[in-house]
Amino acid sequence: MSEDDLDILVIGAGACGLAAAVAGHDAGASVAVIEKQERPGGNSSLSTGSVPAAGSRFQREAGIDDDPARMVRDLMAIARETDDRALVERLAGVSAETVEWLVDTVGARLALITAYKHIGHSVPRLHAPVSRRGQDLVDDLVAAAERRGIPIAVGNGATDLLVEDGAVRGAIVSVEGERTEIRAGKTILALNGFAANPDLVRRFCPEIAGAQYFGARGSTGEAVLWGERLGAALANMAAYQGYAAVAYPQGSLLSWTTVEKGGIIVGDDARRFGDESLGYSGYARIVLSRGGDAYVVFDQKIFDVAAAEEEFMELWTYGGLKRGETPAEIARPFGLDAAALGEEIAMRNAAAAGTAPDRHGRRDFGLGPLEPPFYIGRVVPGLFHTQGGLKVDGDARVLRPDGTPVPNLFAGGGAAAGISGRSGALGYASGNGLLSAIALGRLAALAAARELGRTP
Repeated sequence: MSEDDLDILVIGAGACGLAAAVAGHDAGASVAVIEKQERPGGNSSLSTGSVPAAGSRFQREAGIDDDPARMVRDLMAIARETDDRALVERLAGVSAETVEWLVDTVGARLALITAYKHIGHSVPRLHAPVSRRGQDLVDDLVAAAERRGIPIAVGNGATDLLVEDGAVRGAIVSVEGERTEIRAGKTILALNGFAANPDLVRRFCPEIAGAQYFGARGSTGEAVLWGERLGAALANMAAYQGYAAVAYPQGSLLSWTTVEKGGIIVGDDARRFGDESLGYSGYARIVLSRGGDAYVVFDQKIFDVAAAEEEFMELWTYGGLKRGETPAEIARPFGLDAAALGEEIAMRNAAAAGTAPDRHGRRDFGLGPLEPPFYIGRVVPGLFHTQGGLKVDGDARVLRPDGTPVPNLFAGGGAAAGISGRSGALGYASGNGLLSAIALGRLAALAAARELGRTP
């Protein structure tokens, strides 16, 4: 041990920070994690726990042909423009080893999802807990850290970085009102983004600034603010992940599987107002700009697919969805125009059958016509997390505008520039956030350990 308190200080105990801690420890470094909230997890706990990987052994076992180049093409097809294509290629390139590391080394209980592909992916490549709950993935990461004796100090937030002669030397922490310095050879910013900071959202993501925020409370943008003071570069700052179908008033996610497999979204006039195949993130802005209430409508065969997801079944069990044999039956609880809803379902079915074009341009209607019994749920659009942040290199070192690294500083997850494109929500592919979190956290820790000369 040097004059520092430890080799690697990780700030933030979501999936990024926990992955960094495990990888750093296994590479021979002394590691500690601090977290300002009272429990680990952050936005990772609120997610479905889905991590995309191209060319994993789980895909091969399922007979799915995939590779990083195809994943890059998929991501860029929806992102279109990015401030950092090299990062997209890097994360796609390490995606398979990242998922296999999670399973083999961390002990994460992940399985390849083959029932659906979700937005942005041309083949099944999402690996997730069977429950589709991010909390299960977080629990597995916490258990891996605890088995290694890695300290996770919750309720201990960093108030600033400790900087000496332009180099980061750790962080300043407030413990019961007392200022404490934690000195470290390397510091990894694993905080989330800035979606819980309204001022920063208005500054960088104005199109979604009016949406309700449903993410973790701790996503208040410290990484961006600290980075700006250090002269770090920012990238992809206008990108974010929205969600078009947050169950109201429950606040849980109404599974997008219901829409992807052929469901529709109507407004308080019982009419559709856009092409839902834009995806749960891209369509959030459309729902927000329309205003008023919105409702997801689907049928039994779609319900049966979504039933594999625990959160969806909880929503059903606790009355968040209504069921009926006719459009009139599902319209009644919400005071919707039954005739209009019936007409929308009929037009949607005609488009799905190819007998009439869809007036909103939708082409994929999943499992075919909507047939009784029908289901309906009231939803609102939400903002979940931002996708831009500090510009990093392929090993998660934080960079200045001239491309040189800020000494001893790394970033991952929501603190770093993501892979969802330059702006808006249309570039978000399912799992982009968790891939950036876990892959960059692991890469950061491995690079930090190498720079410190540690060996496992």
